[in-house]
Amino acid sequence: MASVQKEIIIDADPATVWAIISDFTDGPVRMAPGFVTDCQVEEPDIRVVTFANGTVLRERLIALDDEQRRLVFSIIGDTMQPTHDNASMQVLPHEDGRSRFVWIHDVQPDELTIQMGAGMDQGMSIFKQTVESASAHLG
Repeated sequence: MASVQKEIIIDADPATVWAIISDFTDGPVRMAPGFVTDCQVEEPDIRVVTFANGTVLRERLIALDDEQRRLVFSIIGDTMQPTHDNASMQVLPHEDGRSRFVWIHDVQPDELTIQMGAGMDQGMSIFKQTVESASAHLG
Protein backbone atom coordinates (compact mmCIF):
# COMPACT_ATOMS: atom_id res chain seq x y z
CA MET A 1 0.00 0.00 0.00
CA ALA A 2 1.25 3.46 -0.87
CA SER A 3 0.79 6.70 1.02
CA VAL A 4 0.64 10.31 -0.04
CA GLN A 5 1.17 12.93 2.66
CA LYS A 6 0.86 16.67 2.05
CA GLU A 7 1.21 19.56 4.49
CA ILE A 8 0.81 23.32 4.22
CA ILE A 9 0.85 26.27 6.57
CA ILE A 10 -2.23 28.46 6.30
CA ASP A 11 -2.28 32.03 7.56
CA ALA A 12 -5.55 31.59 9.44
CA ASP A 13 -6.42 30.35 12.90
CA PRO A 14 -7.09 26.61 13.34
CA ALA A 15 -10.76 27.12 14.25
CA THR A 16 -11.40 28.85 10.91
CA VAL A 17 -9.63 26.12 8.93
CA TRP A 18 -11.35 23.35 10.91
CA ALA A 19 -14.78 24.90 10.33
CA ILE A 20 -14.31 24.20 6.62
CA ILE A 21 -12.68 20.76 6.88
CA SER A 22 -15.22 19.48 9.42
CA ASP A 23 -18.18 20.44 7.21
CA PHE A 24 -18.87 17.03 5.64
CA THR A 25 -21.68 18.39 3.48
CA ASP A 26 -20.18 21.55 1.98
CA GLY A 27 -16.54 21.39 3.05
CA PRO A 28 -15.09 20.16 -0.27
CA VAL A 29 -16.69 23.03 -2.23
CA ARG A 30 -15.74 25.56 0.48
CA MET A 31 -12.20 24.18 0.51
CA ALA A 32 -11.54 24.38 -3.22
CA PRO A 33 -14.23 26.40 -5.04
CA GLY A 34 -13.98 25.95 -8.78
CA PHE A 35 -11.79 22.85 -8.42
CA VAL A 36 -14.62 21.06 -6.60
CA THR A 37 -17.89 21.91 -8.32
CA ASP A 38 -20.43 19.99 -6.24
CA CYS A 39 -20.87 17.90 -3.11
CA GLN A 40 -24.04 16.01 -2.32
CA VAL A 41 -24.73 13.94 0.79
CA GLU A 42 -26.52 10.70 -0.17
CA GLU A 43 -26.65 9.17 3.30
CA PRO A 44 -25.56 10.64 6.63
CA ASP A 45 -22.06 9.19 6.15
CA ILE A 46 -21.76 9.11 2.31
CA ARG A 47 -21.05 12.10 0.08
CA VAL A 48 -20.47 12.41 -3.66
CA VAL A 49 -17.85 14.99 -4.61
CA THR A 50 -17.64 16.27 -8.20
CA PHE A 51 -14.53 17.96 -9.58
CA ALA A 52 -14.19 20.40 -12.49
CA ASN A 53 -12.25 17.82 -14.53
CA GLY A 54 -15.18 15.37 -14.38
CA THR A 55 -13.83 13.14 -11.60
CA VAL A 56 -16.54 12.02 -9.20
CA LEU A 57 -15.67 10.48 -5.83
CA ARG A 58 -18.04 8.66 -3.50
CA GLU A 59 -16.66 9.07 0.02
CA ARG A 60 -17.62 7.49 3.34
CA LEU A 61 -17.15 9.40 6.59
CA ILE A 62 -15.15 7.26 9.02
CA ALA A 63 -14.47 9.66 11.90
CA LEU A 64 -14.94 13.31 12.78
CA ASP A 65 -12.99 14.36 15.87
CA ASP A 66 -13.59 18.00 16.84
CA GLU A 67 -11.16 17.82 19.76
CA GLN A 68 -8.24 16.67 17.57
CA ARG A 69 -9.56 18.60 14.54
CA ARG A 70 -9.27 15.45 12.45
CA LEU A 71 -11.53 14.11 9.70
CA VAL A 72 -11.13 10.55 8.38
CA PHE A 73 -12.85 9.34 5.22
CA SER A 74 -12.53 6.71 2.53
CA ILE A 75 -13.05 6.85 -1.24
CA ILE A 76 -15.42 3.98 -1.93
CA GLY A 77 -16.10 4.39 -5.63
CA ASP A 78 -17.48 6.23 -8.65
CA THR A 79 -14.97 7.35 -11.31
CA MET A 80 -12.05 6.41 -9.02
CA GLN A 81 -12.31 2.94 -7.54
CA PRO A 82 -9.44 2.09 -5.23
CA THR A 83 -9.33 -1.38 -3.76
CA HIS A 84 -8.49 0.37 -0.47
CA ASP A 85 -8.41 4.01 0.59
CA ASN A 86 -8.10 5.68 3.95
CA ALA A 87 -7.66 9.43 4.13
CA SER A 88 -7.26 11.85 6.99
CA MET A 89 -7.22 15.62 7.19
CA GLN A 90 -6.03 17.30 10.36
CA VAL A 91 -5.70 20.93 11.40
CA LEU A 92 -2.96 21.66 13.94
CA PRO A 93 -1.99 24.94 15.58
CA HIS A 94 1.14 26.55 14.19
CA GLU A 95 3.16 29.52 15.38
CA ASP A 96 1.68 33.03 15.35
CA GLY A 97 -1.92 31.79 15.24
CA ARG A 98 -1.54 30.05 11.92
CA SER A 99 -2.58 26.49 11.04
CA ARG A 100 -0.72 23.44 9.82
CA PHE A 101 -2.98 21.38 7.57
CA VAL A 102 -1.99 17.73 7.10
CA TRP A 103 -3.69 15.51 4.52
CA ILE A 104 -2.80 11.81 4.15
CA HIS A 105 -4.13 9.15 1.76
CA ASP A 106 -3.22 5.47 2.15
CA VAL A 107 -4.32 3.78 -1.05
CA GLN A 108 -4.23 0.66 -3.18
CA PRO A 109 -3.39 0.21 -5.98
CA ASP A 110 -0.18 2.18 -5.56
CA GLU A 111 -0.53 3.84 -8.98
CA LEU A 112 -3.41 5.97 -7.68
CA THR A 113 -0.96 7.97 -5.56
CA ILE A 114 0.15 9.93 -8.64
CA GLN A 115 -3.36 11.14 -9.46
CA MET A 116 -4.25 11.64 -5.79
CA GLY A 117 -1.07 13.56 -5.05
CA ALA A 118 -1.65 15.93 -7.96
CA GLY A 119 -5.25 16.53 -6.89
CA MET A 120 -4.22 17.06 -3.28
CA ASP A 121 -1.58 19.62 -4.34
CA GLN A 122 -4.08 21.54 -6.45
CA GLY A 123 -6.84 21.40 -3.82
CA MET A 124 -4.52 22.48 -1.01
CA SER A 125 -3.19 25.41 -3.01
CA ILE A 126 -6.73 26.65 -3.69
CA PHE A 127 -7.69 26.01 -0.05
CA LYS A 128 -4.78 28.08 1.26
CA GLN A 129 -5.55 30.94 -1.12
CA THR A 130 -9.30 30.85 -0.37
CA VAL A 131 -8.93 30.81 3.42
CA GLU A 132 -6.14 33.40 3.53
CA SER A 133 -8.07 35.74 1.22
CA ALA A 134 -11.20 35.45 3.35
CA SER A 135 -9.19 35.97 6.57
CA ALA A 136 -7.51 39.07 5.12
CA HIS A 137 -10.91 40.57 4.33
CA LEU A 138 -12.09 39.92 7.90
CA GLY A 139 -8.96 41.26 9.55
